[in-house]
Amino acid sequence: LKEKMKEQSWNIHFSEYGRGTSMFFTRKTRDLIVRGVPESLRGELWMLFSGAVNDMAAHPGYYTELVEQSLGNSTLATDEIERDLHRSLPEHPAFQSDTGISALRRVLTAYAYRNPKIGYCQAMNILTSVLLLYAKEEEAFWLLVAVCERMLPDYFNRRIIGALVDQAVFEDLIRENLPQLVEHMTDLSFFSSVSLSWFLTLFISVLPIESAVNVVDCFFYDGIKAILQLGLAVLDFNLEALITCNDDAEAVTILNRFFDSVTNKDSPLPPTVQQASVGNNEQASHVSVDISELIKEAYEKYGHFRSEEVESSRKRNKLHVIQTLEDTTKQNVIRVVSQEVQFTTSQLDELYNLFKRQHFLCCYWTMKSPALLHHDPSLAYLEQYQLGFQQFSELFFLLEPWAFCASKSTLSLWVFRLIDENQDGLINFREFCCALDTLYGGSFTNKLKFLFKLHLPPAFTGSPLHLKEERVQHFLPVTEDSSHLTRLTAFDLPEDGVIRKSPERGRGKVDLQAYLKQWQNEILKKEETIKDLPRINQAQFIQFSKTLYNIFHGDPEEESLYRAVAHVTSLLLRMEEVGRRLQESSSPPASTTPVEASSTKEASSKPVTSDASSSHNSQEGAEQSSTDWSFSFEQVLASLLNEPAIVGFFERHVYIQTKLAQARVAQLKLKANK
Repeated sequence: LKEKMKEQSWNIHFSEYGRGTSMFFTRKTRDLIVRGVPESLRGELWMLFSGAVNDMAAHPGYYTELVEQSLGNSTLATDEIERDLHRSLPEHPAFQSDTGISALRRVLTAYAYRNPKIGYCQAMNILTSVLLLYAKEEEAFWLLVAVCERMLPDYFNRRIIGALVDQAVFEDLIRENLPQLVEHMTDLSFFSSVSLSWFLTLFISVLPIESAVNVVDCFFYDGIKAILQLGLAVLDFNLEALITCNDDAEAVTILNRFFDSVTNKDSPLPPTVQQASVGNNEQASHVSVDISELIKEAYEKYGHFRSEEVESSRKRNKLHVIQTLEDTTKQNVIRVVSQEVQFTTSQLDELYNLFKRQHFLCCYWTMKSPALLHHDPSLAYLEQYQLGFQQFSELFFLLEPWAFCASKSTLSLWVFRLIDENQDGLINFREFCCALDTLYGGSFTNKLKFLFKLHLPPAFTGSPLHLKEERVQHFLPVTEDSSHLTRLTAFDLPEDGVIRKSPERGRGKVDLQAYLKQWQNEILKKEETIKDLPRINQAQFIQFSKTLYNIFHGDPEEESLYRAVAHVTSLLLRMEEVGRRLQESSSPPASTTPVEASSTKEASSKPVTSDASSSHNSQEGAEQSSTDWSFSFEQVLASLLNEPAIVGFFERHVYIQTKLAQARVAQLKLKANK
């Protein structure tokens, strides 16, 4: 009877103010919403109030296409969806059969495919389950779009910034409207932790479903304002009990008992069904509370603030929330990196600020930069801010301890390739700091080993540095996820033309096996010794000598350092020549065997042929011996250790604090001059 009375009231309203998108919203509309929407009209009115009806009309057939395209895709989002399907209103009959579960799966998977930046987040399954109870499958999809992308912005991601912002707004409202509670509980962070589920699930997770749908009615009509004022009404209703409680656990118990006592007297379901969904609690001390009365009280007591005030408070608190998250991120990154480098905490703090600023500078000045296209706040702390080659080169130029006077871009490219461990074309903060730590605080052997590795693959390949833009396009794989690769500059492409992609990130598609393998390799990776380094060939050694000359340029001891490099180079070449001659002179007798001796005697009867063949072989051997020569790291290290000028140069202490102070000033000037 109550349902029929509600329907009749709404029909009168439709006749007076119109129905559908042409309906006028009046004070009477809100009064009808507070009383509760009839079951038969709930889906229609949700679509109307949220604006989802317009989205669906503007995109006919869009949902069907999404379902077909997402069918069979296996991603991290789909794995999480499958895990949570049977946790979505398990007590409701609609989700105890394959029909309801399949519909829920299709809606969540289609949305994850539509919006990979959000993908799937916990609490979306609970919300979608309720939407499916009162709306068709396609309508439920568009309602989910409206909630996630308009009504609750930034709620459903891994950092839940939107929910944290609204919690801060809620704390401000508590201070303004419940001063008694503030006096008793000076730390309001407790209410932030308790109310998180209220905001994420619109009270669905704490109220019986029959009562929670009335809250959803108000939410689709008034937005987050309805949730905020209902939260205030809940605290006000339990004010006396909360003031007398001794700890947070007792306060949580009081609120849980209150939510268990909330009922919906106007629900068409029998009371036994409602009580089954609520559960029995023998210790419950609360008298039954009707949800309609609670919502009415919330509107009467706390409905005075406007939606514009809420939005203003959101903007004001968002800056504080984001800054708090950024500070937490920085602390975690510095804590991890400090275990691998010798820099102090204050130095790492300044390095992080420079690195982060460089990331944002490239995002501002280069809208299609790789760092911007790969930026995803949901990634791990170390991966949130990364630099492509151009941005890395600029920052490395400001912080390098030596005055690279020539071929700066070449050396920066080699350093970039060397420290880019996963070869994804991006450098994170840890990789950057480890390289600087070697150059500033490493021993003579470690610094020399770093320079030595710069002239070995994958850092040095011997091919020209300047690549043509056409080559970038030529080597790009044609895939749906490679659109960002077409925006890479020539310097961001490896010289061999092969683009090596790390496990896919930030788009809801993550290769978990690849991540586990990479993690395992990092754990099992042993410390590299000088004996593990490969030998350096002729072209690489020549470039290594040129690099030393470039490093020493402009130094007060430049002349003596140049003479030392020349002396070491000539010494190594003479050692190689002597060794090659000894090898040539000792190789014939050493390789002679009885079989070879008998063959030599037989060959003596054929002087012409043997002379020709021996002459040919000797020429090949001479050519091979003249080209195939190399040095090991031990040989280079031993030779350089005999030169005090070179050893003193590399062991000279360089103060990074001075470089940091100069970089802070020069970083913005460098970009402005460009």
